[in-house]
Amino acid sequence: MKWRNGLNALIGIWFIVAPWVLGFSGRADATWTSVVIGVIQAAASIWAAYVERPGWGTWQNWVALLTGVWFVVQPFALNLSAVEGVVWSSVILGLVTVVANLWTMVEGHNEGHPVHRSRAKAS
Repeated sequence: MKWRNGLNALIGIWFIVAPWVLGFSGRADATWTSVVIGVIQAAASIWAAYVERPGWGTWQNWVALLTGVWFVVQPFALNLSAVEGVVWSSVILGLVTVVANLWTMVEGHNEGHPVHRSRAKAS
């Protein structure tokens, strides 16, 4: 599960530099949104990597999941669909973030579930 947190942190870092790489740094609203939400995603993902028992109650994974949802919506909400590469980058990486966080939370929840713990001890 830690590799998924690392992947989400890297995606957050991508969104920090994306305005300059993809060429929308001239749009202050889009630049600041991408940078701030990217920092939040990277920080929450790194923090989530150190949580002992992740699951549905882990707020760090929820924060990272919500940033992923934002990145799916961002190109449409901020009128960036005309900038080449922004829609694909944002939507695909946002969906990867959402799926990775859901996967981590489900897996963490299952590891803490009594049925799964007893199976792990039996093997």
